[in-house]
Amino acid sequence: MTNAVKRIGVLTSGGDAPGMNAAIRAVVRSAIYRGIDCVGIRRGFNGLINGDFVRLDENSVNHIINRGGTMLYTARSEEFRTVDGQQRAAATCKLLGLDGIVGIGGDGTFRGLKEFSKQGISVVGVPATIDNDIVCTDYTIGYDTAANTAVEAIDRLRDTMQSHERCSVVEVMGRNAGHLALYVGLAAGATSVLVPEKKLDFEHDVIDCIRGARLSGKTHYMIIVAEGAGSAIEIGKQIHETIGLDPRVTILGHIQRGGTPTARDRVMATRMGYHAVKVLAEGGTNRLICSQQGSMVDIDLEEGLAMKKGLNAQQYEVLQAMTGLEIEGL
Repeated sequence: MTNAVKRIGVLTSGGDAPGMNAAIRAVVRSAIYRGIDCVGIRRGFNGLINGDFVRLDENSVNHIINRGGTMLYTARSEEFRTVDGQQRAAATCKLLGLDGIVGIGGDGTFRGLKEFSKQGISVVGVPATIDNDIVCTDYTIGYDTAANTAVEAIDRLRDTMQSHERCSVVEVMGRNAGHLALYVGLAAGATSVLVPEKKLDFEHDVIDCIRGARLSGKTHYMIIVAEGAGSAIEIGKQIHETIGLDPRVTILGHIQRGGTPTARDRVMATRMGYHAVKVLAEGGTNRLICSQQGSMVDIDLEEGLAMKKGLNAQQYEVLQAMTGLEIEGL
């Protein structure tokens, strides 16, 4: 196949997410399929500034679809936030003959791409973050794996909580978004789920839930806390001070970012990587790849970043039925 686009770069930026390697693989193989050379930029936008790159071919991406993390490494770059840093990065692109960049990451990555496009570089973003907080897409790479990792850990915690008739407070990742916590809470059958999108009413959201569970015959309780909703340690202390339980606090932390990506993350990453190359090959720029109602589409990068994403109202409705308490202010 012949195309005006001869060579593209691919990078991963921000927090890593399971499935990033599958996305890199898809970009490389899709580029080769279209007769386009592919260059891997290591360590995110820092690599563009410093010329840290590697030429990628089919052999380079063999056997990485099942690996967590990112073979290109990832980093955040303060220097890239400056015009000087962006100009240096653009100079690297010109030196390498790159006609476009595929950036795999979250909203910070996309904001970087948007600014970088002002240097005359074609850019396409692929959403990869365990937080699933990119507004314009139904799904982000890494979300399913992180959720399954958290659920598996919580299931193990429940075994010991049941044995000792205890309360467990588990903090999951998600920054300022509660999508992961709500999803994990539903999957794990949590007593209560605390998310940053709803102002915490401790008595209603925690104590009433525990009391309701105890009155129904339960002797162990699972409280899920999104990291942006507050400190799990402080929640545990408040539970002890209010009703005398001695909660065990577990902060899952970065364990949720690691591990072998699930089938869903591998497939979504592959589809998104393919679509990103297709958009660049067809002359597109400033585009964000999105999964919407099962189909891959691309929308304007700035338009996508301007959207606001709320939590799933139907999931809240189900949570209300499962906990037996009304959830107000959602």
